[in-house]
Amino acid sequence: MYEIEYYKEKERFPVLEFMKQLPPKTMAKLLRNIDLLENNGFHLGFPFISRITGTDELWELRTKHTQNIYRVIFFHYRQGLFVLLHAFIKKTAKIPEREIEIALNRLNRYKEGRK
Repeated sequence: MYEIEYYKEKERFPVLEFMKQLPPKTMAKLLRNIDLLENNGFHLGFPFISRITGTDELWELRTKHTQNIYRVIFFHYRQGLFVLLHAFIKKTAKIPEREIEIALNRLNRYKEGRK
């Protein structure tokens, strides 16, 4: 079993805040996929997780519900720990650069806080 940590910034948890805005069934499906990541780690594999092209450390947890596609961007910090950085509704074929930048900025701040 693995550990899931929600990125925290100024007493806020951006991924949790995103999820709280979702309809209950959608939030339940997203939480189920987070549980799958917690139980299986990288063994979960595609189509649930995939590495984000053009980055060294970022991965996406993929969830489709009704007509929407949800993504939670995360990284593997240390053995057995995944940090959930950013979540959004995907509306284009490729992940928008802005979403990747948000996640990369949070990743860097997270690592800085751990030194």
